[in-house]
Amino acid sequence: MVILKVINNNVVSASDENGNEVVVMGKGIGFKAKSGQAVPSDQIQKVFRMDNESSNKKLQELLRDVPPEHFQLTSEIIDSVKKIVDKKLNKNIYITLTDHVSFAIERYRKGLNFSNPLLFEVKMLYKKEFEAGKYALKLIQERTGIKLPEDEAASIALHIVNAEYNTQIGDMMNITKMIGKILNIVSDYYHIRLDQDSLNFERFVTHLKFFALRIYKNEKMEPDDAKFNKMIRKQYASEYECSKKIAEFIKNEYHHEIQEEELIYLAIHIRRVTQK
Repeated sequence: MVILKVINNNVVSASDENGNEVVVMGKGIGFKAKSGQAVPSDQIQKVFRMDNESSNKKLQELLRDVPPEHFQLTSEIIDSVKKIVDKKLNKNIYITLTDHVSFAIERYRKGLNFSNPLLFEVKMLYKKEFEAGKYALKLIQERTGIKLPEDEAASIALHIVNAEYNTQIGDMMNITKMIGKILNIVSDYYHIRLDQDSLNFERFVTHLKFFALRIYKNEKMEPDDAKFNKMIRKQYASEYECSKKIAEFIKNEYHHEIQEEELIYLAIHIRRVTQK
């Protein structure tokens, strides 16, 4: 690998063996280094290959602004997250989560702590991601001595979910609010408390995540069998009425019309999650 640009003493931009630009991290790897020199292989700790040139530039800009130890810490967090959630993550998480973690540390040092209004929803809907967020707080405390509040675990969890579904963080926050309100509609309609530890609840939440994503991306489901839809409307009449309540909420709150196929599959999941 050949150095293209020195970002700081511990990070350089380089050209790999295929001519692709990568970001290389290593203690002292950029110290007194110059463009055109070979990257010292014995100093390489990690190589970051982003998905496109735009993301590569954003990563380089971020690395110029944040302390290198914050990026190293976030990189460790992401390695742990991958093991906990066992899902492919968009590489932009190295940018978004580093920025968040660094900012959270600086805010704490200035005595500025913010509560996360979605703490309850995140704990309920994204259990693995929240566990990863709590582990991240443990790593932050071990490396910096700073004990961030549980609200930050929820914020980190949202960044993880965002990387799983390739969304914008603002959209993911709105999707989380939407799912929480839909679950409340179902609970209120049947006057029951949903069993959050059940497999059917987990399946319903997974369905609602993709349901909400389709709304935000304005995507449609494939048309279903008319006979199947008619059968569900008849056999699951109560659940279908509940799904129409959800559609009414979506229309009023998000100005989006829910198609029949969505109502049918909502009814099926509502049936499962409300049956003892």
